[in-house]
This record gives sequence, structure tokens and C-alpha cells, in this order.
Amino acid sequence: MDLDLKQMAAMTKVIAEEKNLPEDVVFEIIEAAIAAAWRRDNGEREQNVRAKLNANTGEAEVFVVREIVDGEEAYNPVTEIPLDEAKKLKKDAEIGGVIEDSYMVTSFGRVAAQTAKQVVIQRLKEAEREVVLAEFEDKIGGVVTGTIMRVEPRIVRIDLGKAMGIMPQGEQIMGEFYQVGNRVKVFIKEIERDERGAQLILSRGNEGFIEHLFRQEVPEIENGTVEIKAIAREAGRRTKIAVKSNVPGVDPVGTFVGGRGVRVQAVMNEIGDREKIDIITWSDNASEFIREALSPAEVAKVEIGGDDKRAKVFVTEDQQSIAIGRSGQNVRLASRLTGYELDIELAKKVEKKPKKNIEDGLMSALEDVGE
Repeated sequence: MDLDLKQMAAMTKVIAEEKNLPEDVVFEIIEAAIAAAWRRDNGEREQNVRAKLNANTGEAEVFVVREIVDGEEAYNPVTEIPLDEAKKLKKDAEIGGVIEDSYMVTSFGRVAAQTAKQVVIQRLKEAEREVVLAEFEDKIGGVVTGTIMRVEPRIVRIDLGKAMGIMPQGEQIMGEFYQVGNRVKVFIKEIERDERGAQLILSRGNEGFIEHLFRQEVPEIENGTVEIKAIAREAGRRTKIAVKSNVPGVDPVGTFVGGRGVRVQAVMNEIGDREKIDIITWSDNASEFIREALSPAEVAKVEIGGDDKRAKVFVTEDQQSIAIGRSGQNVRLASRLTGYELDIELAKKVEKKPKKNIEDGLMSALEDVGE
């Protein structure tokens, strides 16, 4: 099996149309395959090799690239060249620059040709995935429905039709059961890119998913009557959502809860009944907002610190455990919701003065009159 470089160059347009990829991207993939094949036949694994293919003649030129280093310290001769040697090849050579050795390519052996084929297949798949994921760039922050394809210990793989996305453990709802074949709503969080390629990151556990669900249930958000000011969430456990009314006389909390709780129940039907939702009224008064955020606890007093976004919250002994919450959850979420570091402290008991005996009071009054 040999590589026909002229045929590969001619196939660029056909492959580009078939895979819905730009021609220059396909051409770069073919050049990368030629470089990999040449390295397999003539070079070493670590070598930095690039190739340039002439689309008209089918001739290829390969360049082995080495970085110019000072040569005083140990260096890798496969990828680096000392400055004194580089100057023999290139008079104006400088440290940090490169020296390229050029080789003309005429043919490849069977193994190298197989290597080139594998590179083309792999790179085409990566390029196709990039094109598909680029279509999702505009959908980041939105919610789509997908099918669960595979459930792994730390990742759930979800088919979105055109693309496959992953939902890492940290983006899942704690305690939620995922079954292969089930349809599921997911929030498109981001496209993560690294040396292994691009990956679509999905979520059901972030605040954006909750906000989207409420937007579906509360039409008053769209017309600006009410709005969501802040959300703090521990998926599968508890969510606190601060809401505000922009129209006098409209109760924001009641609007989000809905008649007989139908709106908040519709959201809970999607995320599961295990997760509690606290809907509170937002206030631009920090002290009032902190009081609301610590609901259902009753707060005796709030002392706001300086510019360090810290506040002392005083509660009575019977309200302390409610304010803190199980494993500190209530105060933790309230802190995230308000943006203040909250310190829960016990309020001092106000000692009531003992009432005077009524007879003593009467006698005292009579003595005053006698005088």
C-alpha cells in the first residue's frame, strides 16, 4: 500500500463537501498525515515535523523543525539545536528561533501509509466534532432535551442529536437516578477545549438550570413584572432564589409560587422532590436581604461590617440551629445568595426588671403625699 499524494490533494474538495468542512481544514489534515507518515518512515517519534503539499503537482516537502537553544545546558538533539551549530546553517540564527531541515517526499512504505490513513481519519473526526460544537456556541446558557446514552461512575454521556455531551458528577443532581434510554432536560453550560479536543459540558445541577425552569413557568418574568435577582443552589438538597417585583402591588414570592403552589411544584417535578426551594423577597437593603435569606430562621438583629462584606447575625437560642441548618447548609446558601460572609451569634437575653410589689408601690405613694 503506497500513498498517492496527487490523489490525496485532488480528494480535498470531495472530502470537504462530504464532511461539511472547509477545504483549507481538510488540506491541513492531509499535510499533517504526510508529516506523520514521513516521521514513521524516516524520523523519530519526538521530532517536530510539518509538511507542505503542492495541490497541483502532488509533490510534498517535509520540514523537520528544531528550536535554537544556548547549548550551555543539556538539550534534546531531536527537537533542539545549539546556537553555535545553528549559526553554521543560518547566519542570523538567534536563541528562541528555529532551524528547519527540508526533505522532498516521493513515496511512503506500507506502515507509514497506514499511519497517514489513521491520522486522516482521526483528524477528520475531530474537525467534524468542532464544526458541530460550533453550532452549540449560540446555545450556551440554554436548555435542550437529550437521550442518556451511557452512565459511567463519574460521567453521564447524553446524545443531543447532532452532538454528544457529557454531564460530569459535579453537574448532576445529587441522588438523581440516570437510566440509559431516558430522555432528559439539560443545561448547556460550556464547550471545554483541551489538547484532547472539544467537549460539550452539560448540567442539571447548576443555578442556570433552575432559572430556565422558572422562566418556563412564570410568564411575568418575560414581560418584566418580576425578576430573579440571585440564586444559590446545592443540587438535590436545597435552592434559595431571591425575587423582586417591578410593579407596585405585585407579590413577587406569590407570583413564583403560583396558585396552590403549582408553579414551584412544576419546577420540583423536574428536579425531584428531595430538593427544597426557598423563594424569598430580594431587597437592596443588605440587612433586610440577609434576614430574608436566612429564612425560615427568625433573626433578632443584623450588624453589617465595613467593606469586607461580612455580617454578624444575632438569633435566639431556639433559632440558632434553624439559621445554621443541617451541616451548615442554610447559612452557607444564604451567604452565597447575599454575597456576605455570615457569622451566626446568639443574641443576649434581655433581663426583665422585677416588678415591684403593688403594696410597696402604694405605701411609697402614700409616704410621698404625707410629706
